[in-house]
Amino acid sequence: MAKNVVAAGLADRFEIEIAYTIGVAHPVSVSIETYGTEKVPDKKIMAAIDKHFDLRPSRIIEALDLRRPIYKPTAAYGHFGRIDHDFPWERTNKAAALADECGLALPAAAGR
Repeated sequence: MAKNVVAAGLADRFEIEIAYTIGVAHPVSVSIETYGTEKVPDKKIMAAIDKHFDLRPSRIIEALDLRRPIYKPTAAYGHFGRIDHDFPWERTNKAAALADECGLALPAAAGR
């Protein structure tokens, strides 16, 4: 989600914190931090996230295809920030929808 928010141009820095409780599918808390770099109000960013991301654990597993074993490519050089493999969590495929939802033009480098 954070990569999509930044790729959409909604903020230059972004962090999201999600808290769950056992036996409850939806998060009990979702908080965001833009470190003062937001281009639209945090409430708009949160509304766009709510609309375009299903935060239930089963849907996150499905969206990131986490049941597909990819142990070997993730075992070396880390899991994040890599472009040498097509890791689903590195995609910014929802950036255009987030930018549109918040009334911004998508930056040229986004939408991978």
